[in-house]
Amino acid sequence: MTPKNKNSQAFSNEQLLRYSRQMMLPEIDAEGQQRLAAARVLIIGLGGLGSAASVYLAAAGAGHLVLVDYDRVDLSNLQRQIVHTTPDIGKLKVDSAREYLSALNPDVKISTIDHMLDDDELEREVAAADVVVDASDNFNTRFANNEICVKTKTPLVSGAAIRFEAQVSVFNLSSPDSPCYRCLYGNDTQVDQTCTANGVIAPLLGIIGSIQACEAMKLIMGIGTTLVGRLLLLDVMNMEWHIAKLRKDPKCPVCSNTLNTAANQ
Repeated sequence: MTPKNKNSQAFSNEQLLRYSRQMMLPEIDAEGQQRLAAARVLIIGLGGLGSAASVYLAAAGAGHLVLVDYDRVDLSNLQRQIVHTTPDIGKLKVDSAREYLSALNPDVKISTIDHMLDDDELEREVAAADVVVDASDNFNTRFANNEICVKTKTPLVSGAAIRFEAQVSVFNLSSPDSPCYRCLYGNDTQVDQTCTANGVIAPLLGIIGSIQACEAMKLIMGIGTTLVGRLLLLDVMNMEWHIAKLRKDPKCPVCSNTLNTAANQ
C-alpha cells in the first residue's frame, strides 16, 4: 500500500533512535517507517480495543491518528481501557487519549472527533484514511463502517471481544477475493452482546487491539500476510487459537451489490 499522503521527510537523530528496533527489521527498514509516518489511520472507538491499538500505533510512529469516540471516561472503563487513567474520569475519551498518546510520542499528529459521525462525515473520514481500525462495540456501527470501507475500498481491520473470547480479521476490497465484514454475518440481526452486560477479562482486549495495530501497520508498510480471508479466533480460558477461512458471499447485501454495480459500469 502507498499511503494517500505521499509526503516524506528525513528522520531526525532522535526519531532514528526512537524507531531503531523497528527499522532494523529488514522487512521494514527506513522505507517502511516512512510509509508508516505518512499514513493516516482512522480509529473508531477508544474502549479496550481502541486503547491498545492506538497506543501501539502511536508508539510505532503512525503519522496521523484520527480518534473517534463520543463517550466520557468512567471508573468501570479503567479495568481494560489502558489509554485512560484515573484522573481522566469524566473527560471525553478522545481528549484523554490525545493527552496520553501525545505524551507517548509527540511525533504523531492526533485529530479527534467527539460526536457520532453521520453518513457523509463517515464517508469523508474513511476516504481520507489509509486504514480504518474498527474498535467499536456494536453491530450497527460495524456494519456502517464496513459499508463505507467497501464503497471507498479502504482496508478495514475489525476486532471484537467479550467474556473470554475474541475475533479479529482484515477486510480489503481492493483485493477482488476479499470478503467484507457483512459476508461474515449476512442479514443476521442478532442482539448485540456487550461487555457491559456480559463482562470481559482485561488482557483479552489488549491482545486483540495489539493485533489490530499490527495488521494495520502491515497493510500500510506492505509487508507480510494479513488476515484477509481469515478470521482469527481466541479463547483465553483455554488459551486456544483457531483460524476460520472466510469466503466472499455472492449474495452479500454490501459487497456483492458493489461488485455488480462496478461490473455493469
